[in-house]
Amino acid sequence: MTTSTRFAFAAAFAAAALGWSFQARSSAVAPADPLIAGFRATTVASVSDAVDQITGRRGYMNHDMRPQTPGKLVGRATTAEIRLAPRPEESTAATAIRHPVEMIDNAAPGSVGVIVVEGGPEMTGLGGLMATAARSRNMAGIVVDGSVRDVEEIRALGLTVFARGRIPATAVGRYLSVSRDAEVTCGGVKVKPGDIIVGGEDGVVVVPQDRAEQVLQRAREIDARETKMVPFIRQFRSLAKAIAAFNRI
Repeated sequence: MTTSTRFAFAAAFAAAALGWSFQARSSAVAPADPLIAGFRATTVASVSDAVDQITGRRGYMNHDMRPQTPGKLVGRATTAEIRLAPRPEESTAATAIRHPVEMIDNAAPGSVGVIVVEGGPEMTGLGGLMATAARSRNMAGIVVDGSVRDVEEIRALGLTVFARGRIPATAVGRYLSVSRDAEVTCGGVKVKPGDIIVGGEDGVVVVPQDRAEQVLQRAREIDARETKMVPFIRQFRSLAKAIAAFNRI
């Protein structure tokens, strides 16, 4: 049996086993958060504009925070951070990613892990084993200010992951874990535990939890306005007239 065949078999087995586990636990999942449900029904671009308008500051992450596996991502943030080790011998399997591992092992169903890696895309912040644990916890997905590896395996698991790149490097021997569930800066935006993360093909947006209701209401208003603009543009064949009529672009 070739290496690729063994991998495919293992990934399929893991995905099937995890899928059964998710179904078995579904009745035990906490009641749906109405804010999360609301943001799932909005567009990422509208949420980004709404954060701009409600908070007066940017909520969207840097342009290179891109989907590494398919899927829309909506959930409350739980965070972890790793930094370069002063001495390589301090960085072991136990110390390099201790806080990200603890974060995943204690994650609530539907939460979004936010992992910040000092140095960004030149180092891995998530691999297949961590992704397997995240999937088994029913996490909505992971956002990594850094790179990921084992992408084929993660894709087979069905875990939605955003990151700044892909790289095969290991953090062991290079990094030390420094924090869990503290405020971090990910993709140029501050993220606090409990903030709402909304990600899709357009990128990732952070919604401050204390303004989430206002942001959702504004995002819905933006979506509704754009829904009306589309037939208007088609009817009059003019974007300029639509902008003048709806004050929106």
